[in-house]
Amino acid sequence: MAPLILYHFPGSPPSRSALLALRNLDLDAEVKVVNLFAGEHLAEEFIAINPEHTVPTLVDEDYILWESKAIVTYLAEQYKPGCSLYPNDPKKRGLINHRLFFDSGTLFVALRDVLMSVLRSGATVIAQDKKDNVHKALDKLETYLDGCDWIAGDECTLADLCALANVTTLKHVGVTFEAYPNVVAWYERCQELPGFDENDEGASFIGNAVKSKLEEAF
Repeated sequence: MAPLILYHFPGSPPSRSALLALRNLDLDAEVKVVNLFAGEHLAEEFIAINPEHTVPTLVDEDYILWESKAIVTYLAEQYKPGCSLYPNDPKKRGLINHRLFFDSGTLFVALRDVLMSVLRSGATVIAQDKKDNVHKALDKLETYLDGCDWIAGDECTLADLCALANVTTLKHVGVTFEAYPNVVAWYERCQELPGFDENDEGASFIGNAVKSKLEEAF
């Protein structure tokens, strides 16, 4: 069988969540870097694969998929059905899906707005409302971790991998986590996960790109 191919940009948190899923599912894949900063996602050959020219993009023989949550759940269901990262139990999976939706609709949105304001709109100071939205998202994450080692219970799941990509980026952008002891303890546990260092390197890259343009720290 042809290997999986992941089109990936290390600076992208959603792209890193797909890579973390590959690593934690222990799946063999060819990782092809698409440099968004250099406009490689607009190349004709990439648009032919994904007309929305976004990363991550997964190619599994003749099957092509983009959007990170679609990719991570597909990988688990297709190659490791019923695994602890995405178990079959409807109640466990329901909670994981809830956290995935939180990640997409709240945590990543707050992070994305910070990144885009600096990297796309040229802001040199992060607006207070954007800072507030980041901390509101972290407040929710803190409550999800009350009495739990992981975001959706007592085992690491896809929800943790996706959130990790975003939280690591926030850390490298300059967000402090002293007010979130549950998040700090969770983040320390995440350091033992496959692919943590790879994720950290990509987050550091995008975080430094943001901080280099700021006149004051987050």
